[in-house]
Amino acid sequence: MGLPNQSNMKCHALLPTAGTGSRLGGQLPKQFQQLAGKPMLAYALEAFLQSPEIESIWVGVSPSFIDNPILKSLEKGGKPIHFLPTGGPTRQETVRNTLRALLDSGIAESDWILVHDAARPGITPALIEKLIKTVQLSISGGILAVPLADTLKQADLDSAIAGNLPHAEKTIPREHLWQAQTPQMFALKKLHDALEDAIRLEADVTDEASAIELTGVKPLLIEGATRNFKVTHPADWELMQLLLSSGK
Repeated sequence: MGLPNQSNMKCHALLPTAGTGSRLGGQLPKQFQQLAGKPMLAYALEAFLQSPEIESIWVGVSPSFIDNPILKSLEKGGKPIHFLPTGGPTRQETVRNTLRALLDSGIAESDWILVHDAARPGITPALIEKLIKTVQLSISGGILAVPLADTLKQADLDSAIAGNLPHAEKTIPREHLWQAQTPQMFALKKLHDALEDAIRLEADVTDEASAIELTGVKPLLIEGATRNFKVTHPADWELMQLLLSSGK
């Protein structure tokens, strides 16, 4: 079976931003809070705007937030940015809904979609280019990820159930273990259908790759970078603020 015609397959970015970011706190969802002088979402948008391979950017927003003036301030020139009220109760539903909107808008079913967490403002055009150039040579799609460096411990279940401090039950070998990042890059229709099936079956999918894996496809793992970590807790926010403020 040959590869699809790569020359006809364009790349588009999709950013789900309907989450509340409750673990970080604050009056606004974390992706819209000011980080090193601008809304956190702005950093990911700028990285995709600066990536020549990206044709357009699609942002899935909570319907209750779609008229917020913050979104207007994030509109930049150079390529289309579409803010859509496609946010759902879960990340998977937001991505699925936004993919459906892309299909309805006329984006080709075989075009590549790069789904990226707005809470990863450390993404760079270089990482985006590395992912695109590698995945375009395949038909399976792929994701940015980093090999695990830390020793992993499995906690005993009994302590957790009893509400006590957990004990280390055993060490998990870290060989062949990778920590998933984003963007995650797959063909539009294939990803939409995989998420649709996963949601319908109430499968435990935590990212786009896990939905694709349920179809029997093995996505490529392309090494990302430490700076592309996810901002979840206040300590992450402080570290990212230092990173972005340093300009590195």
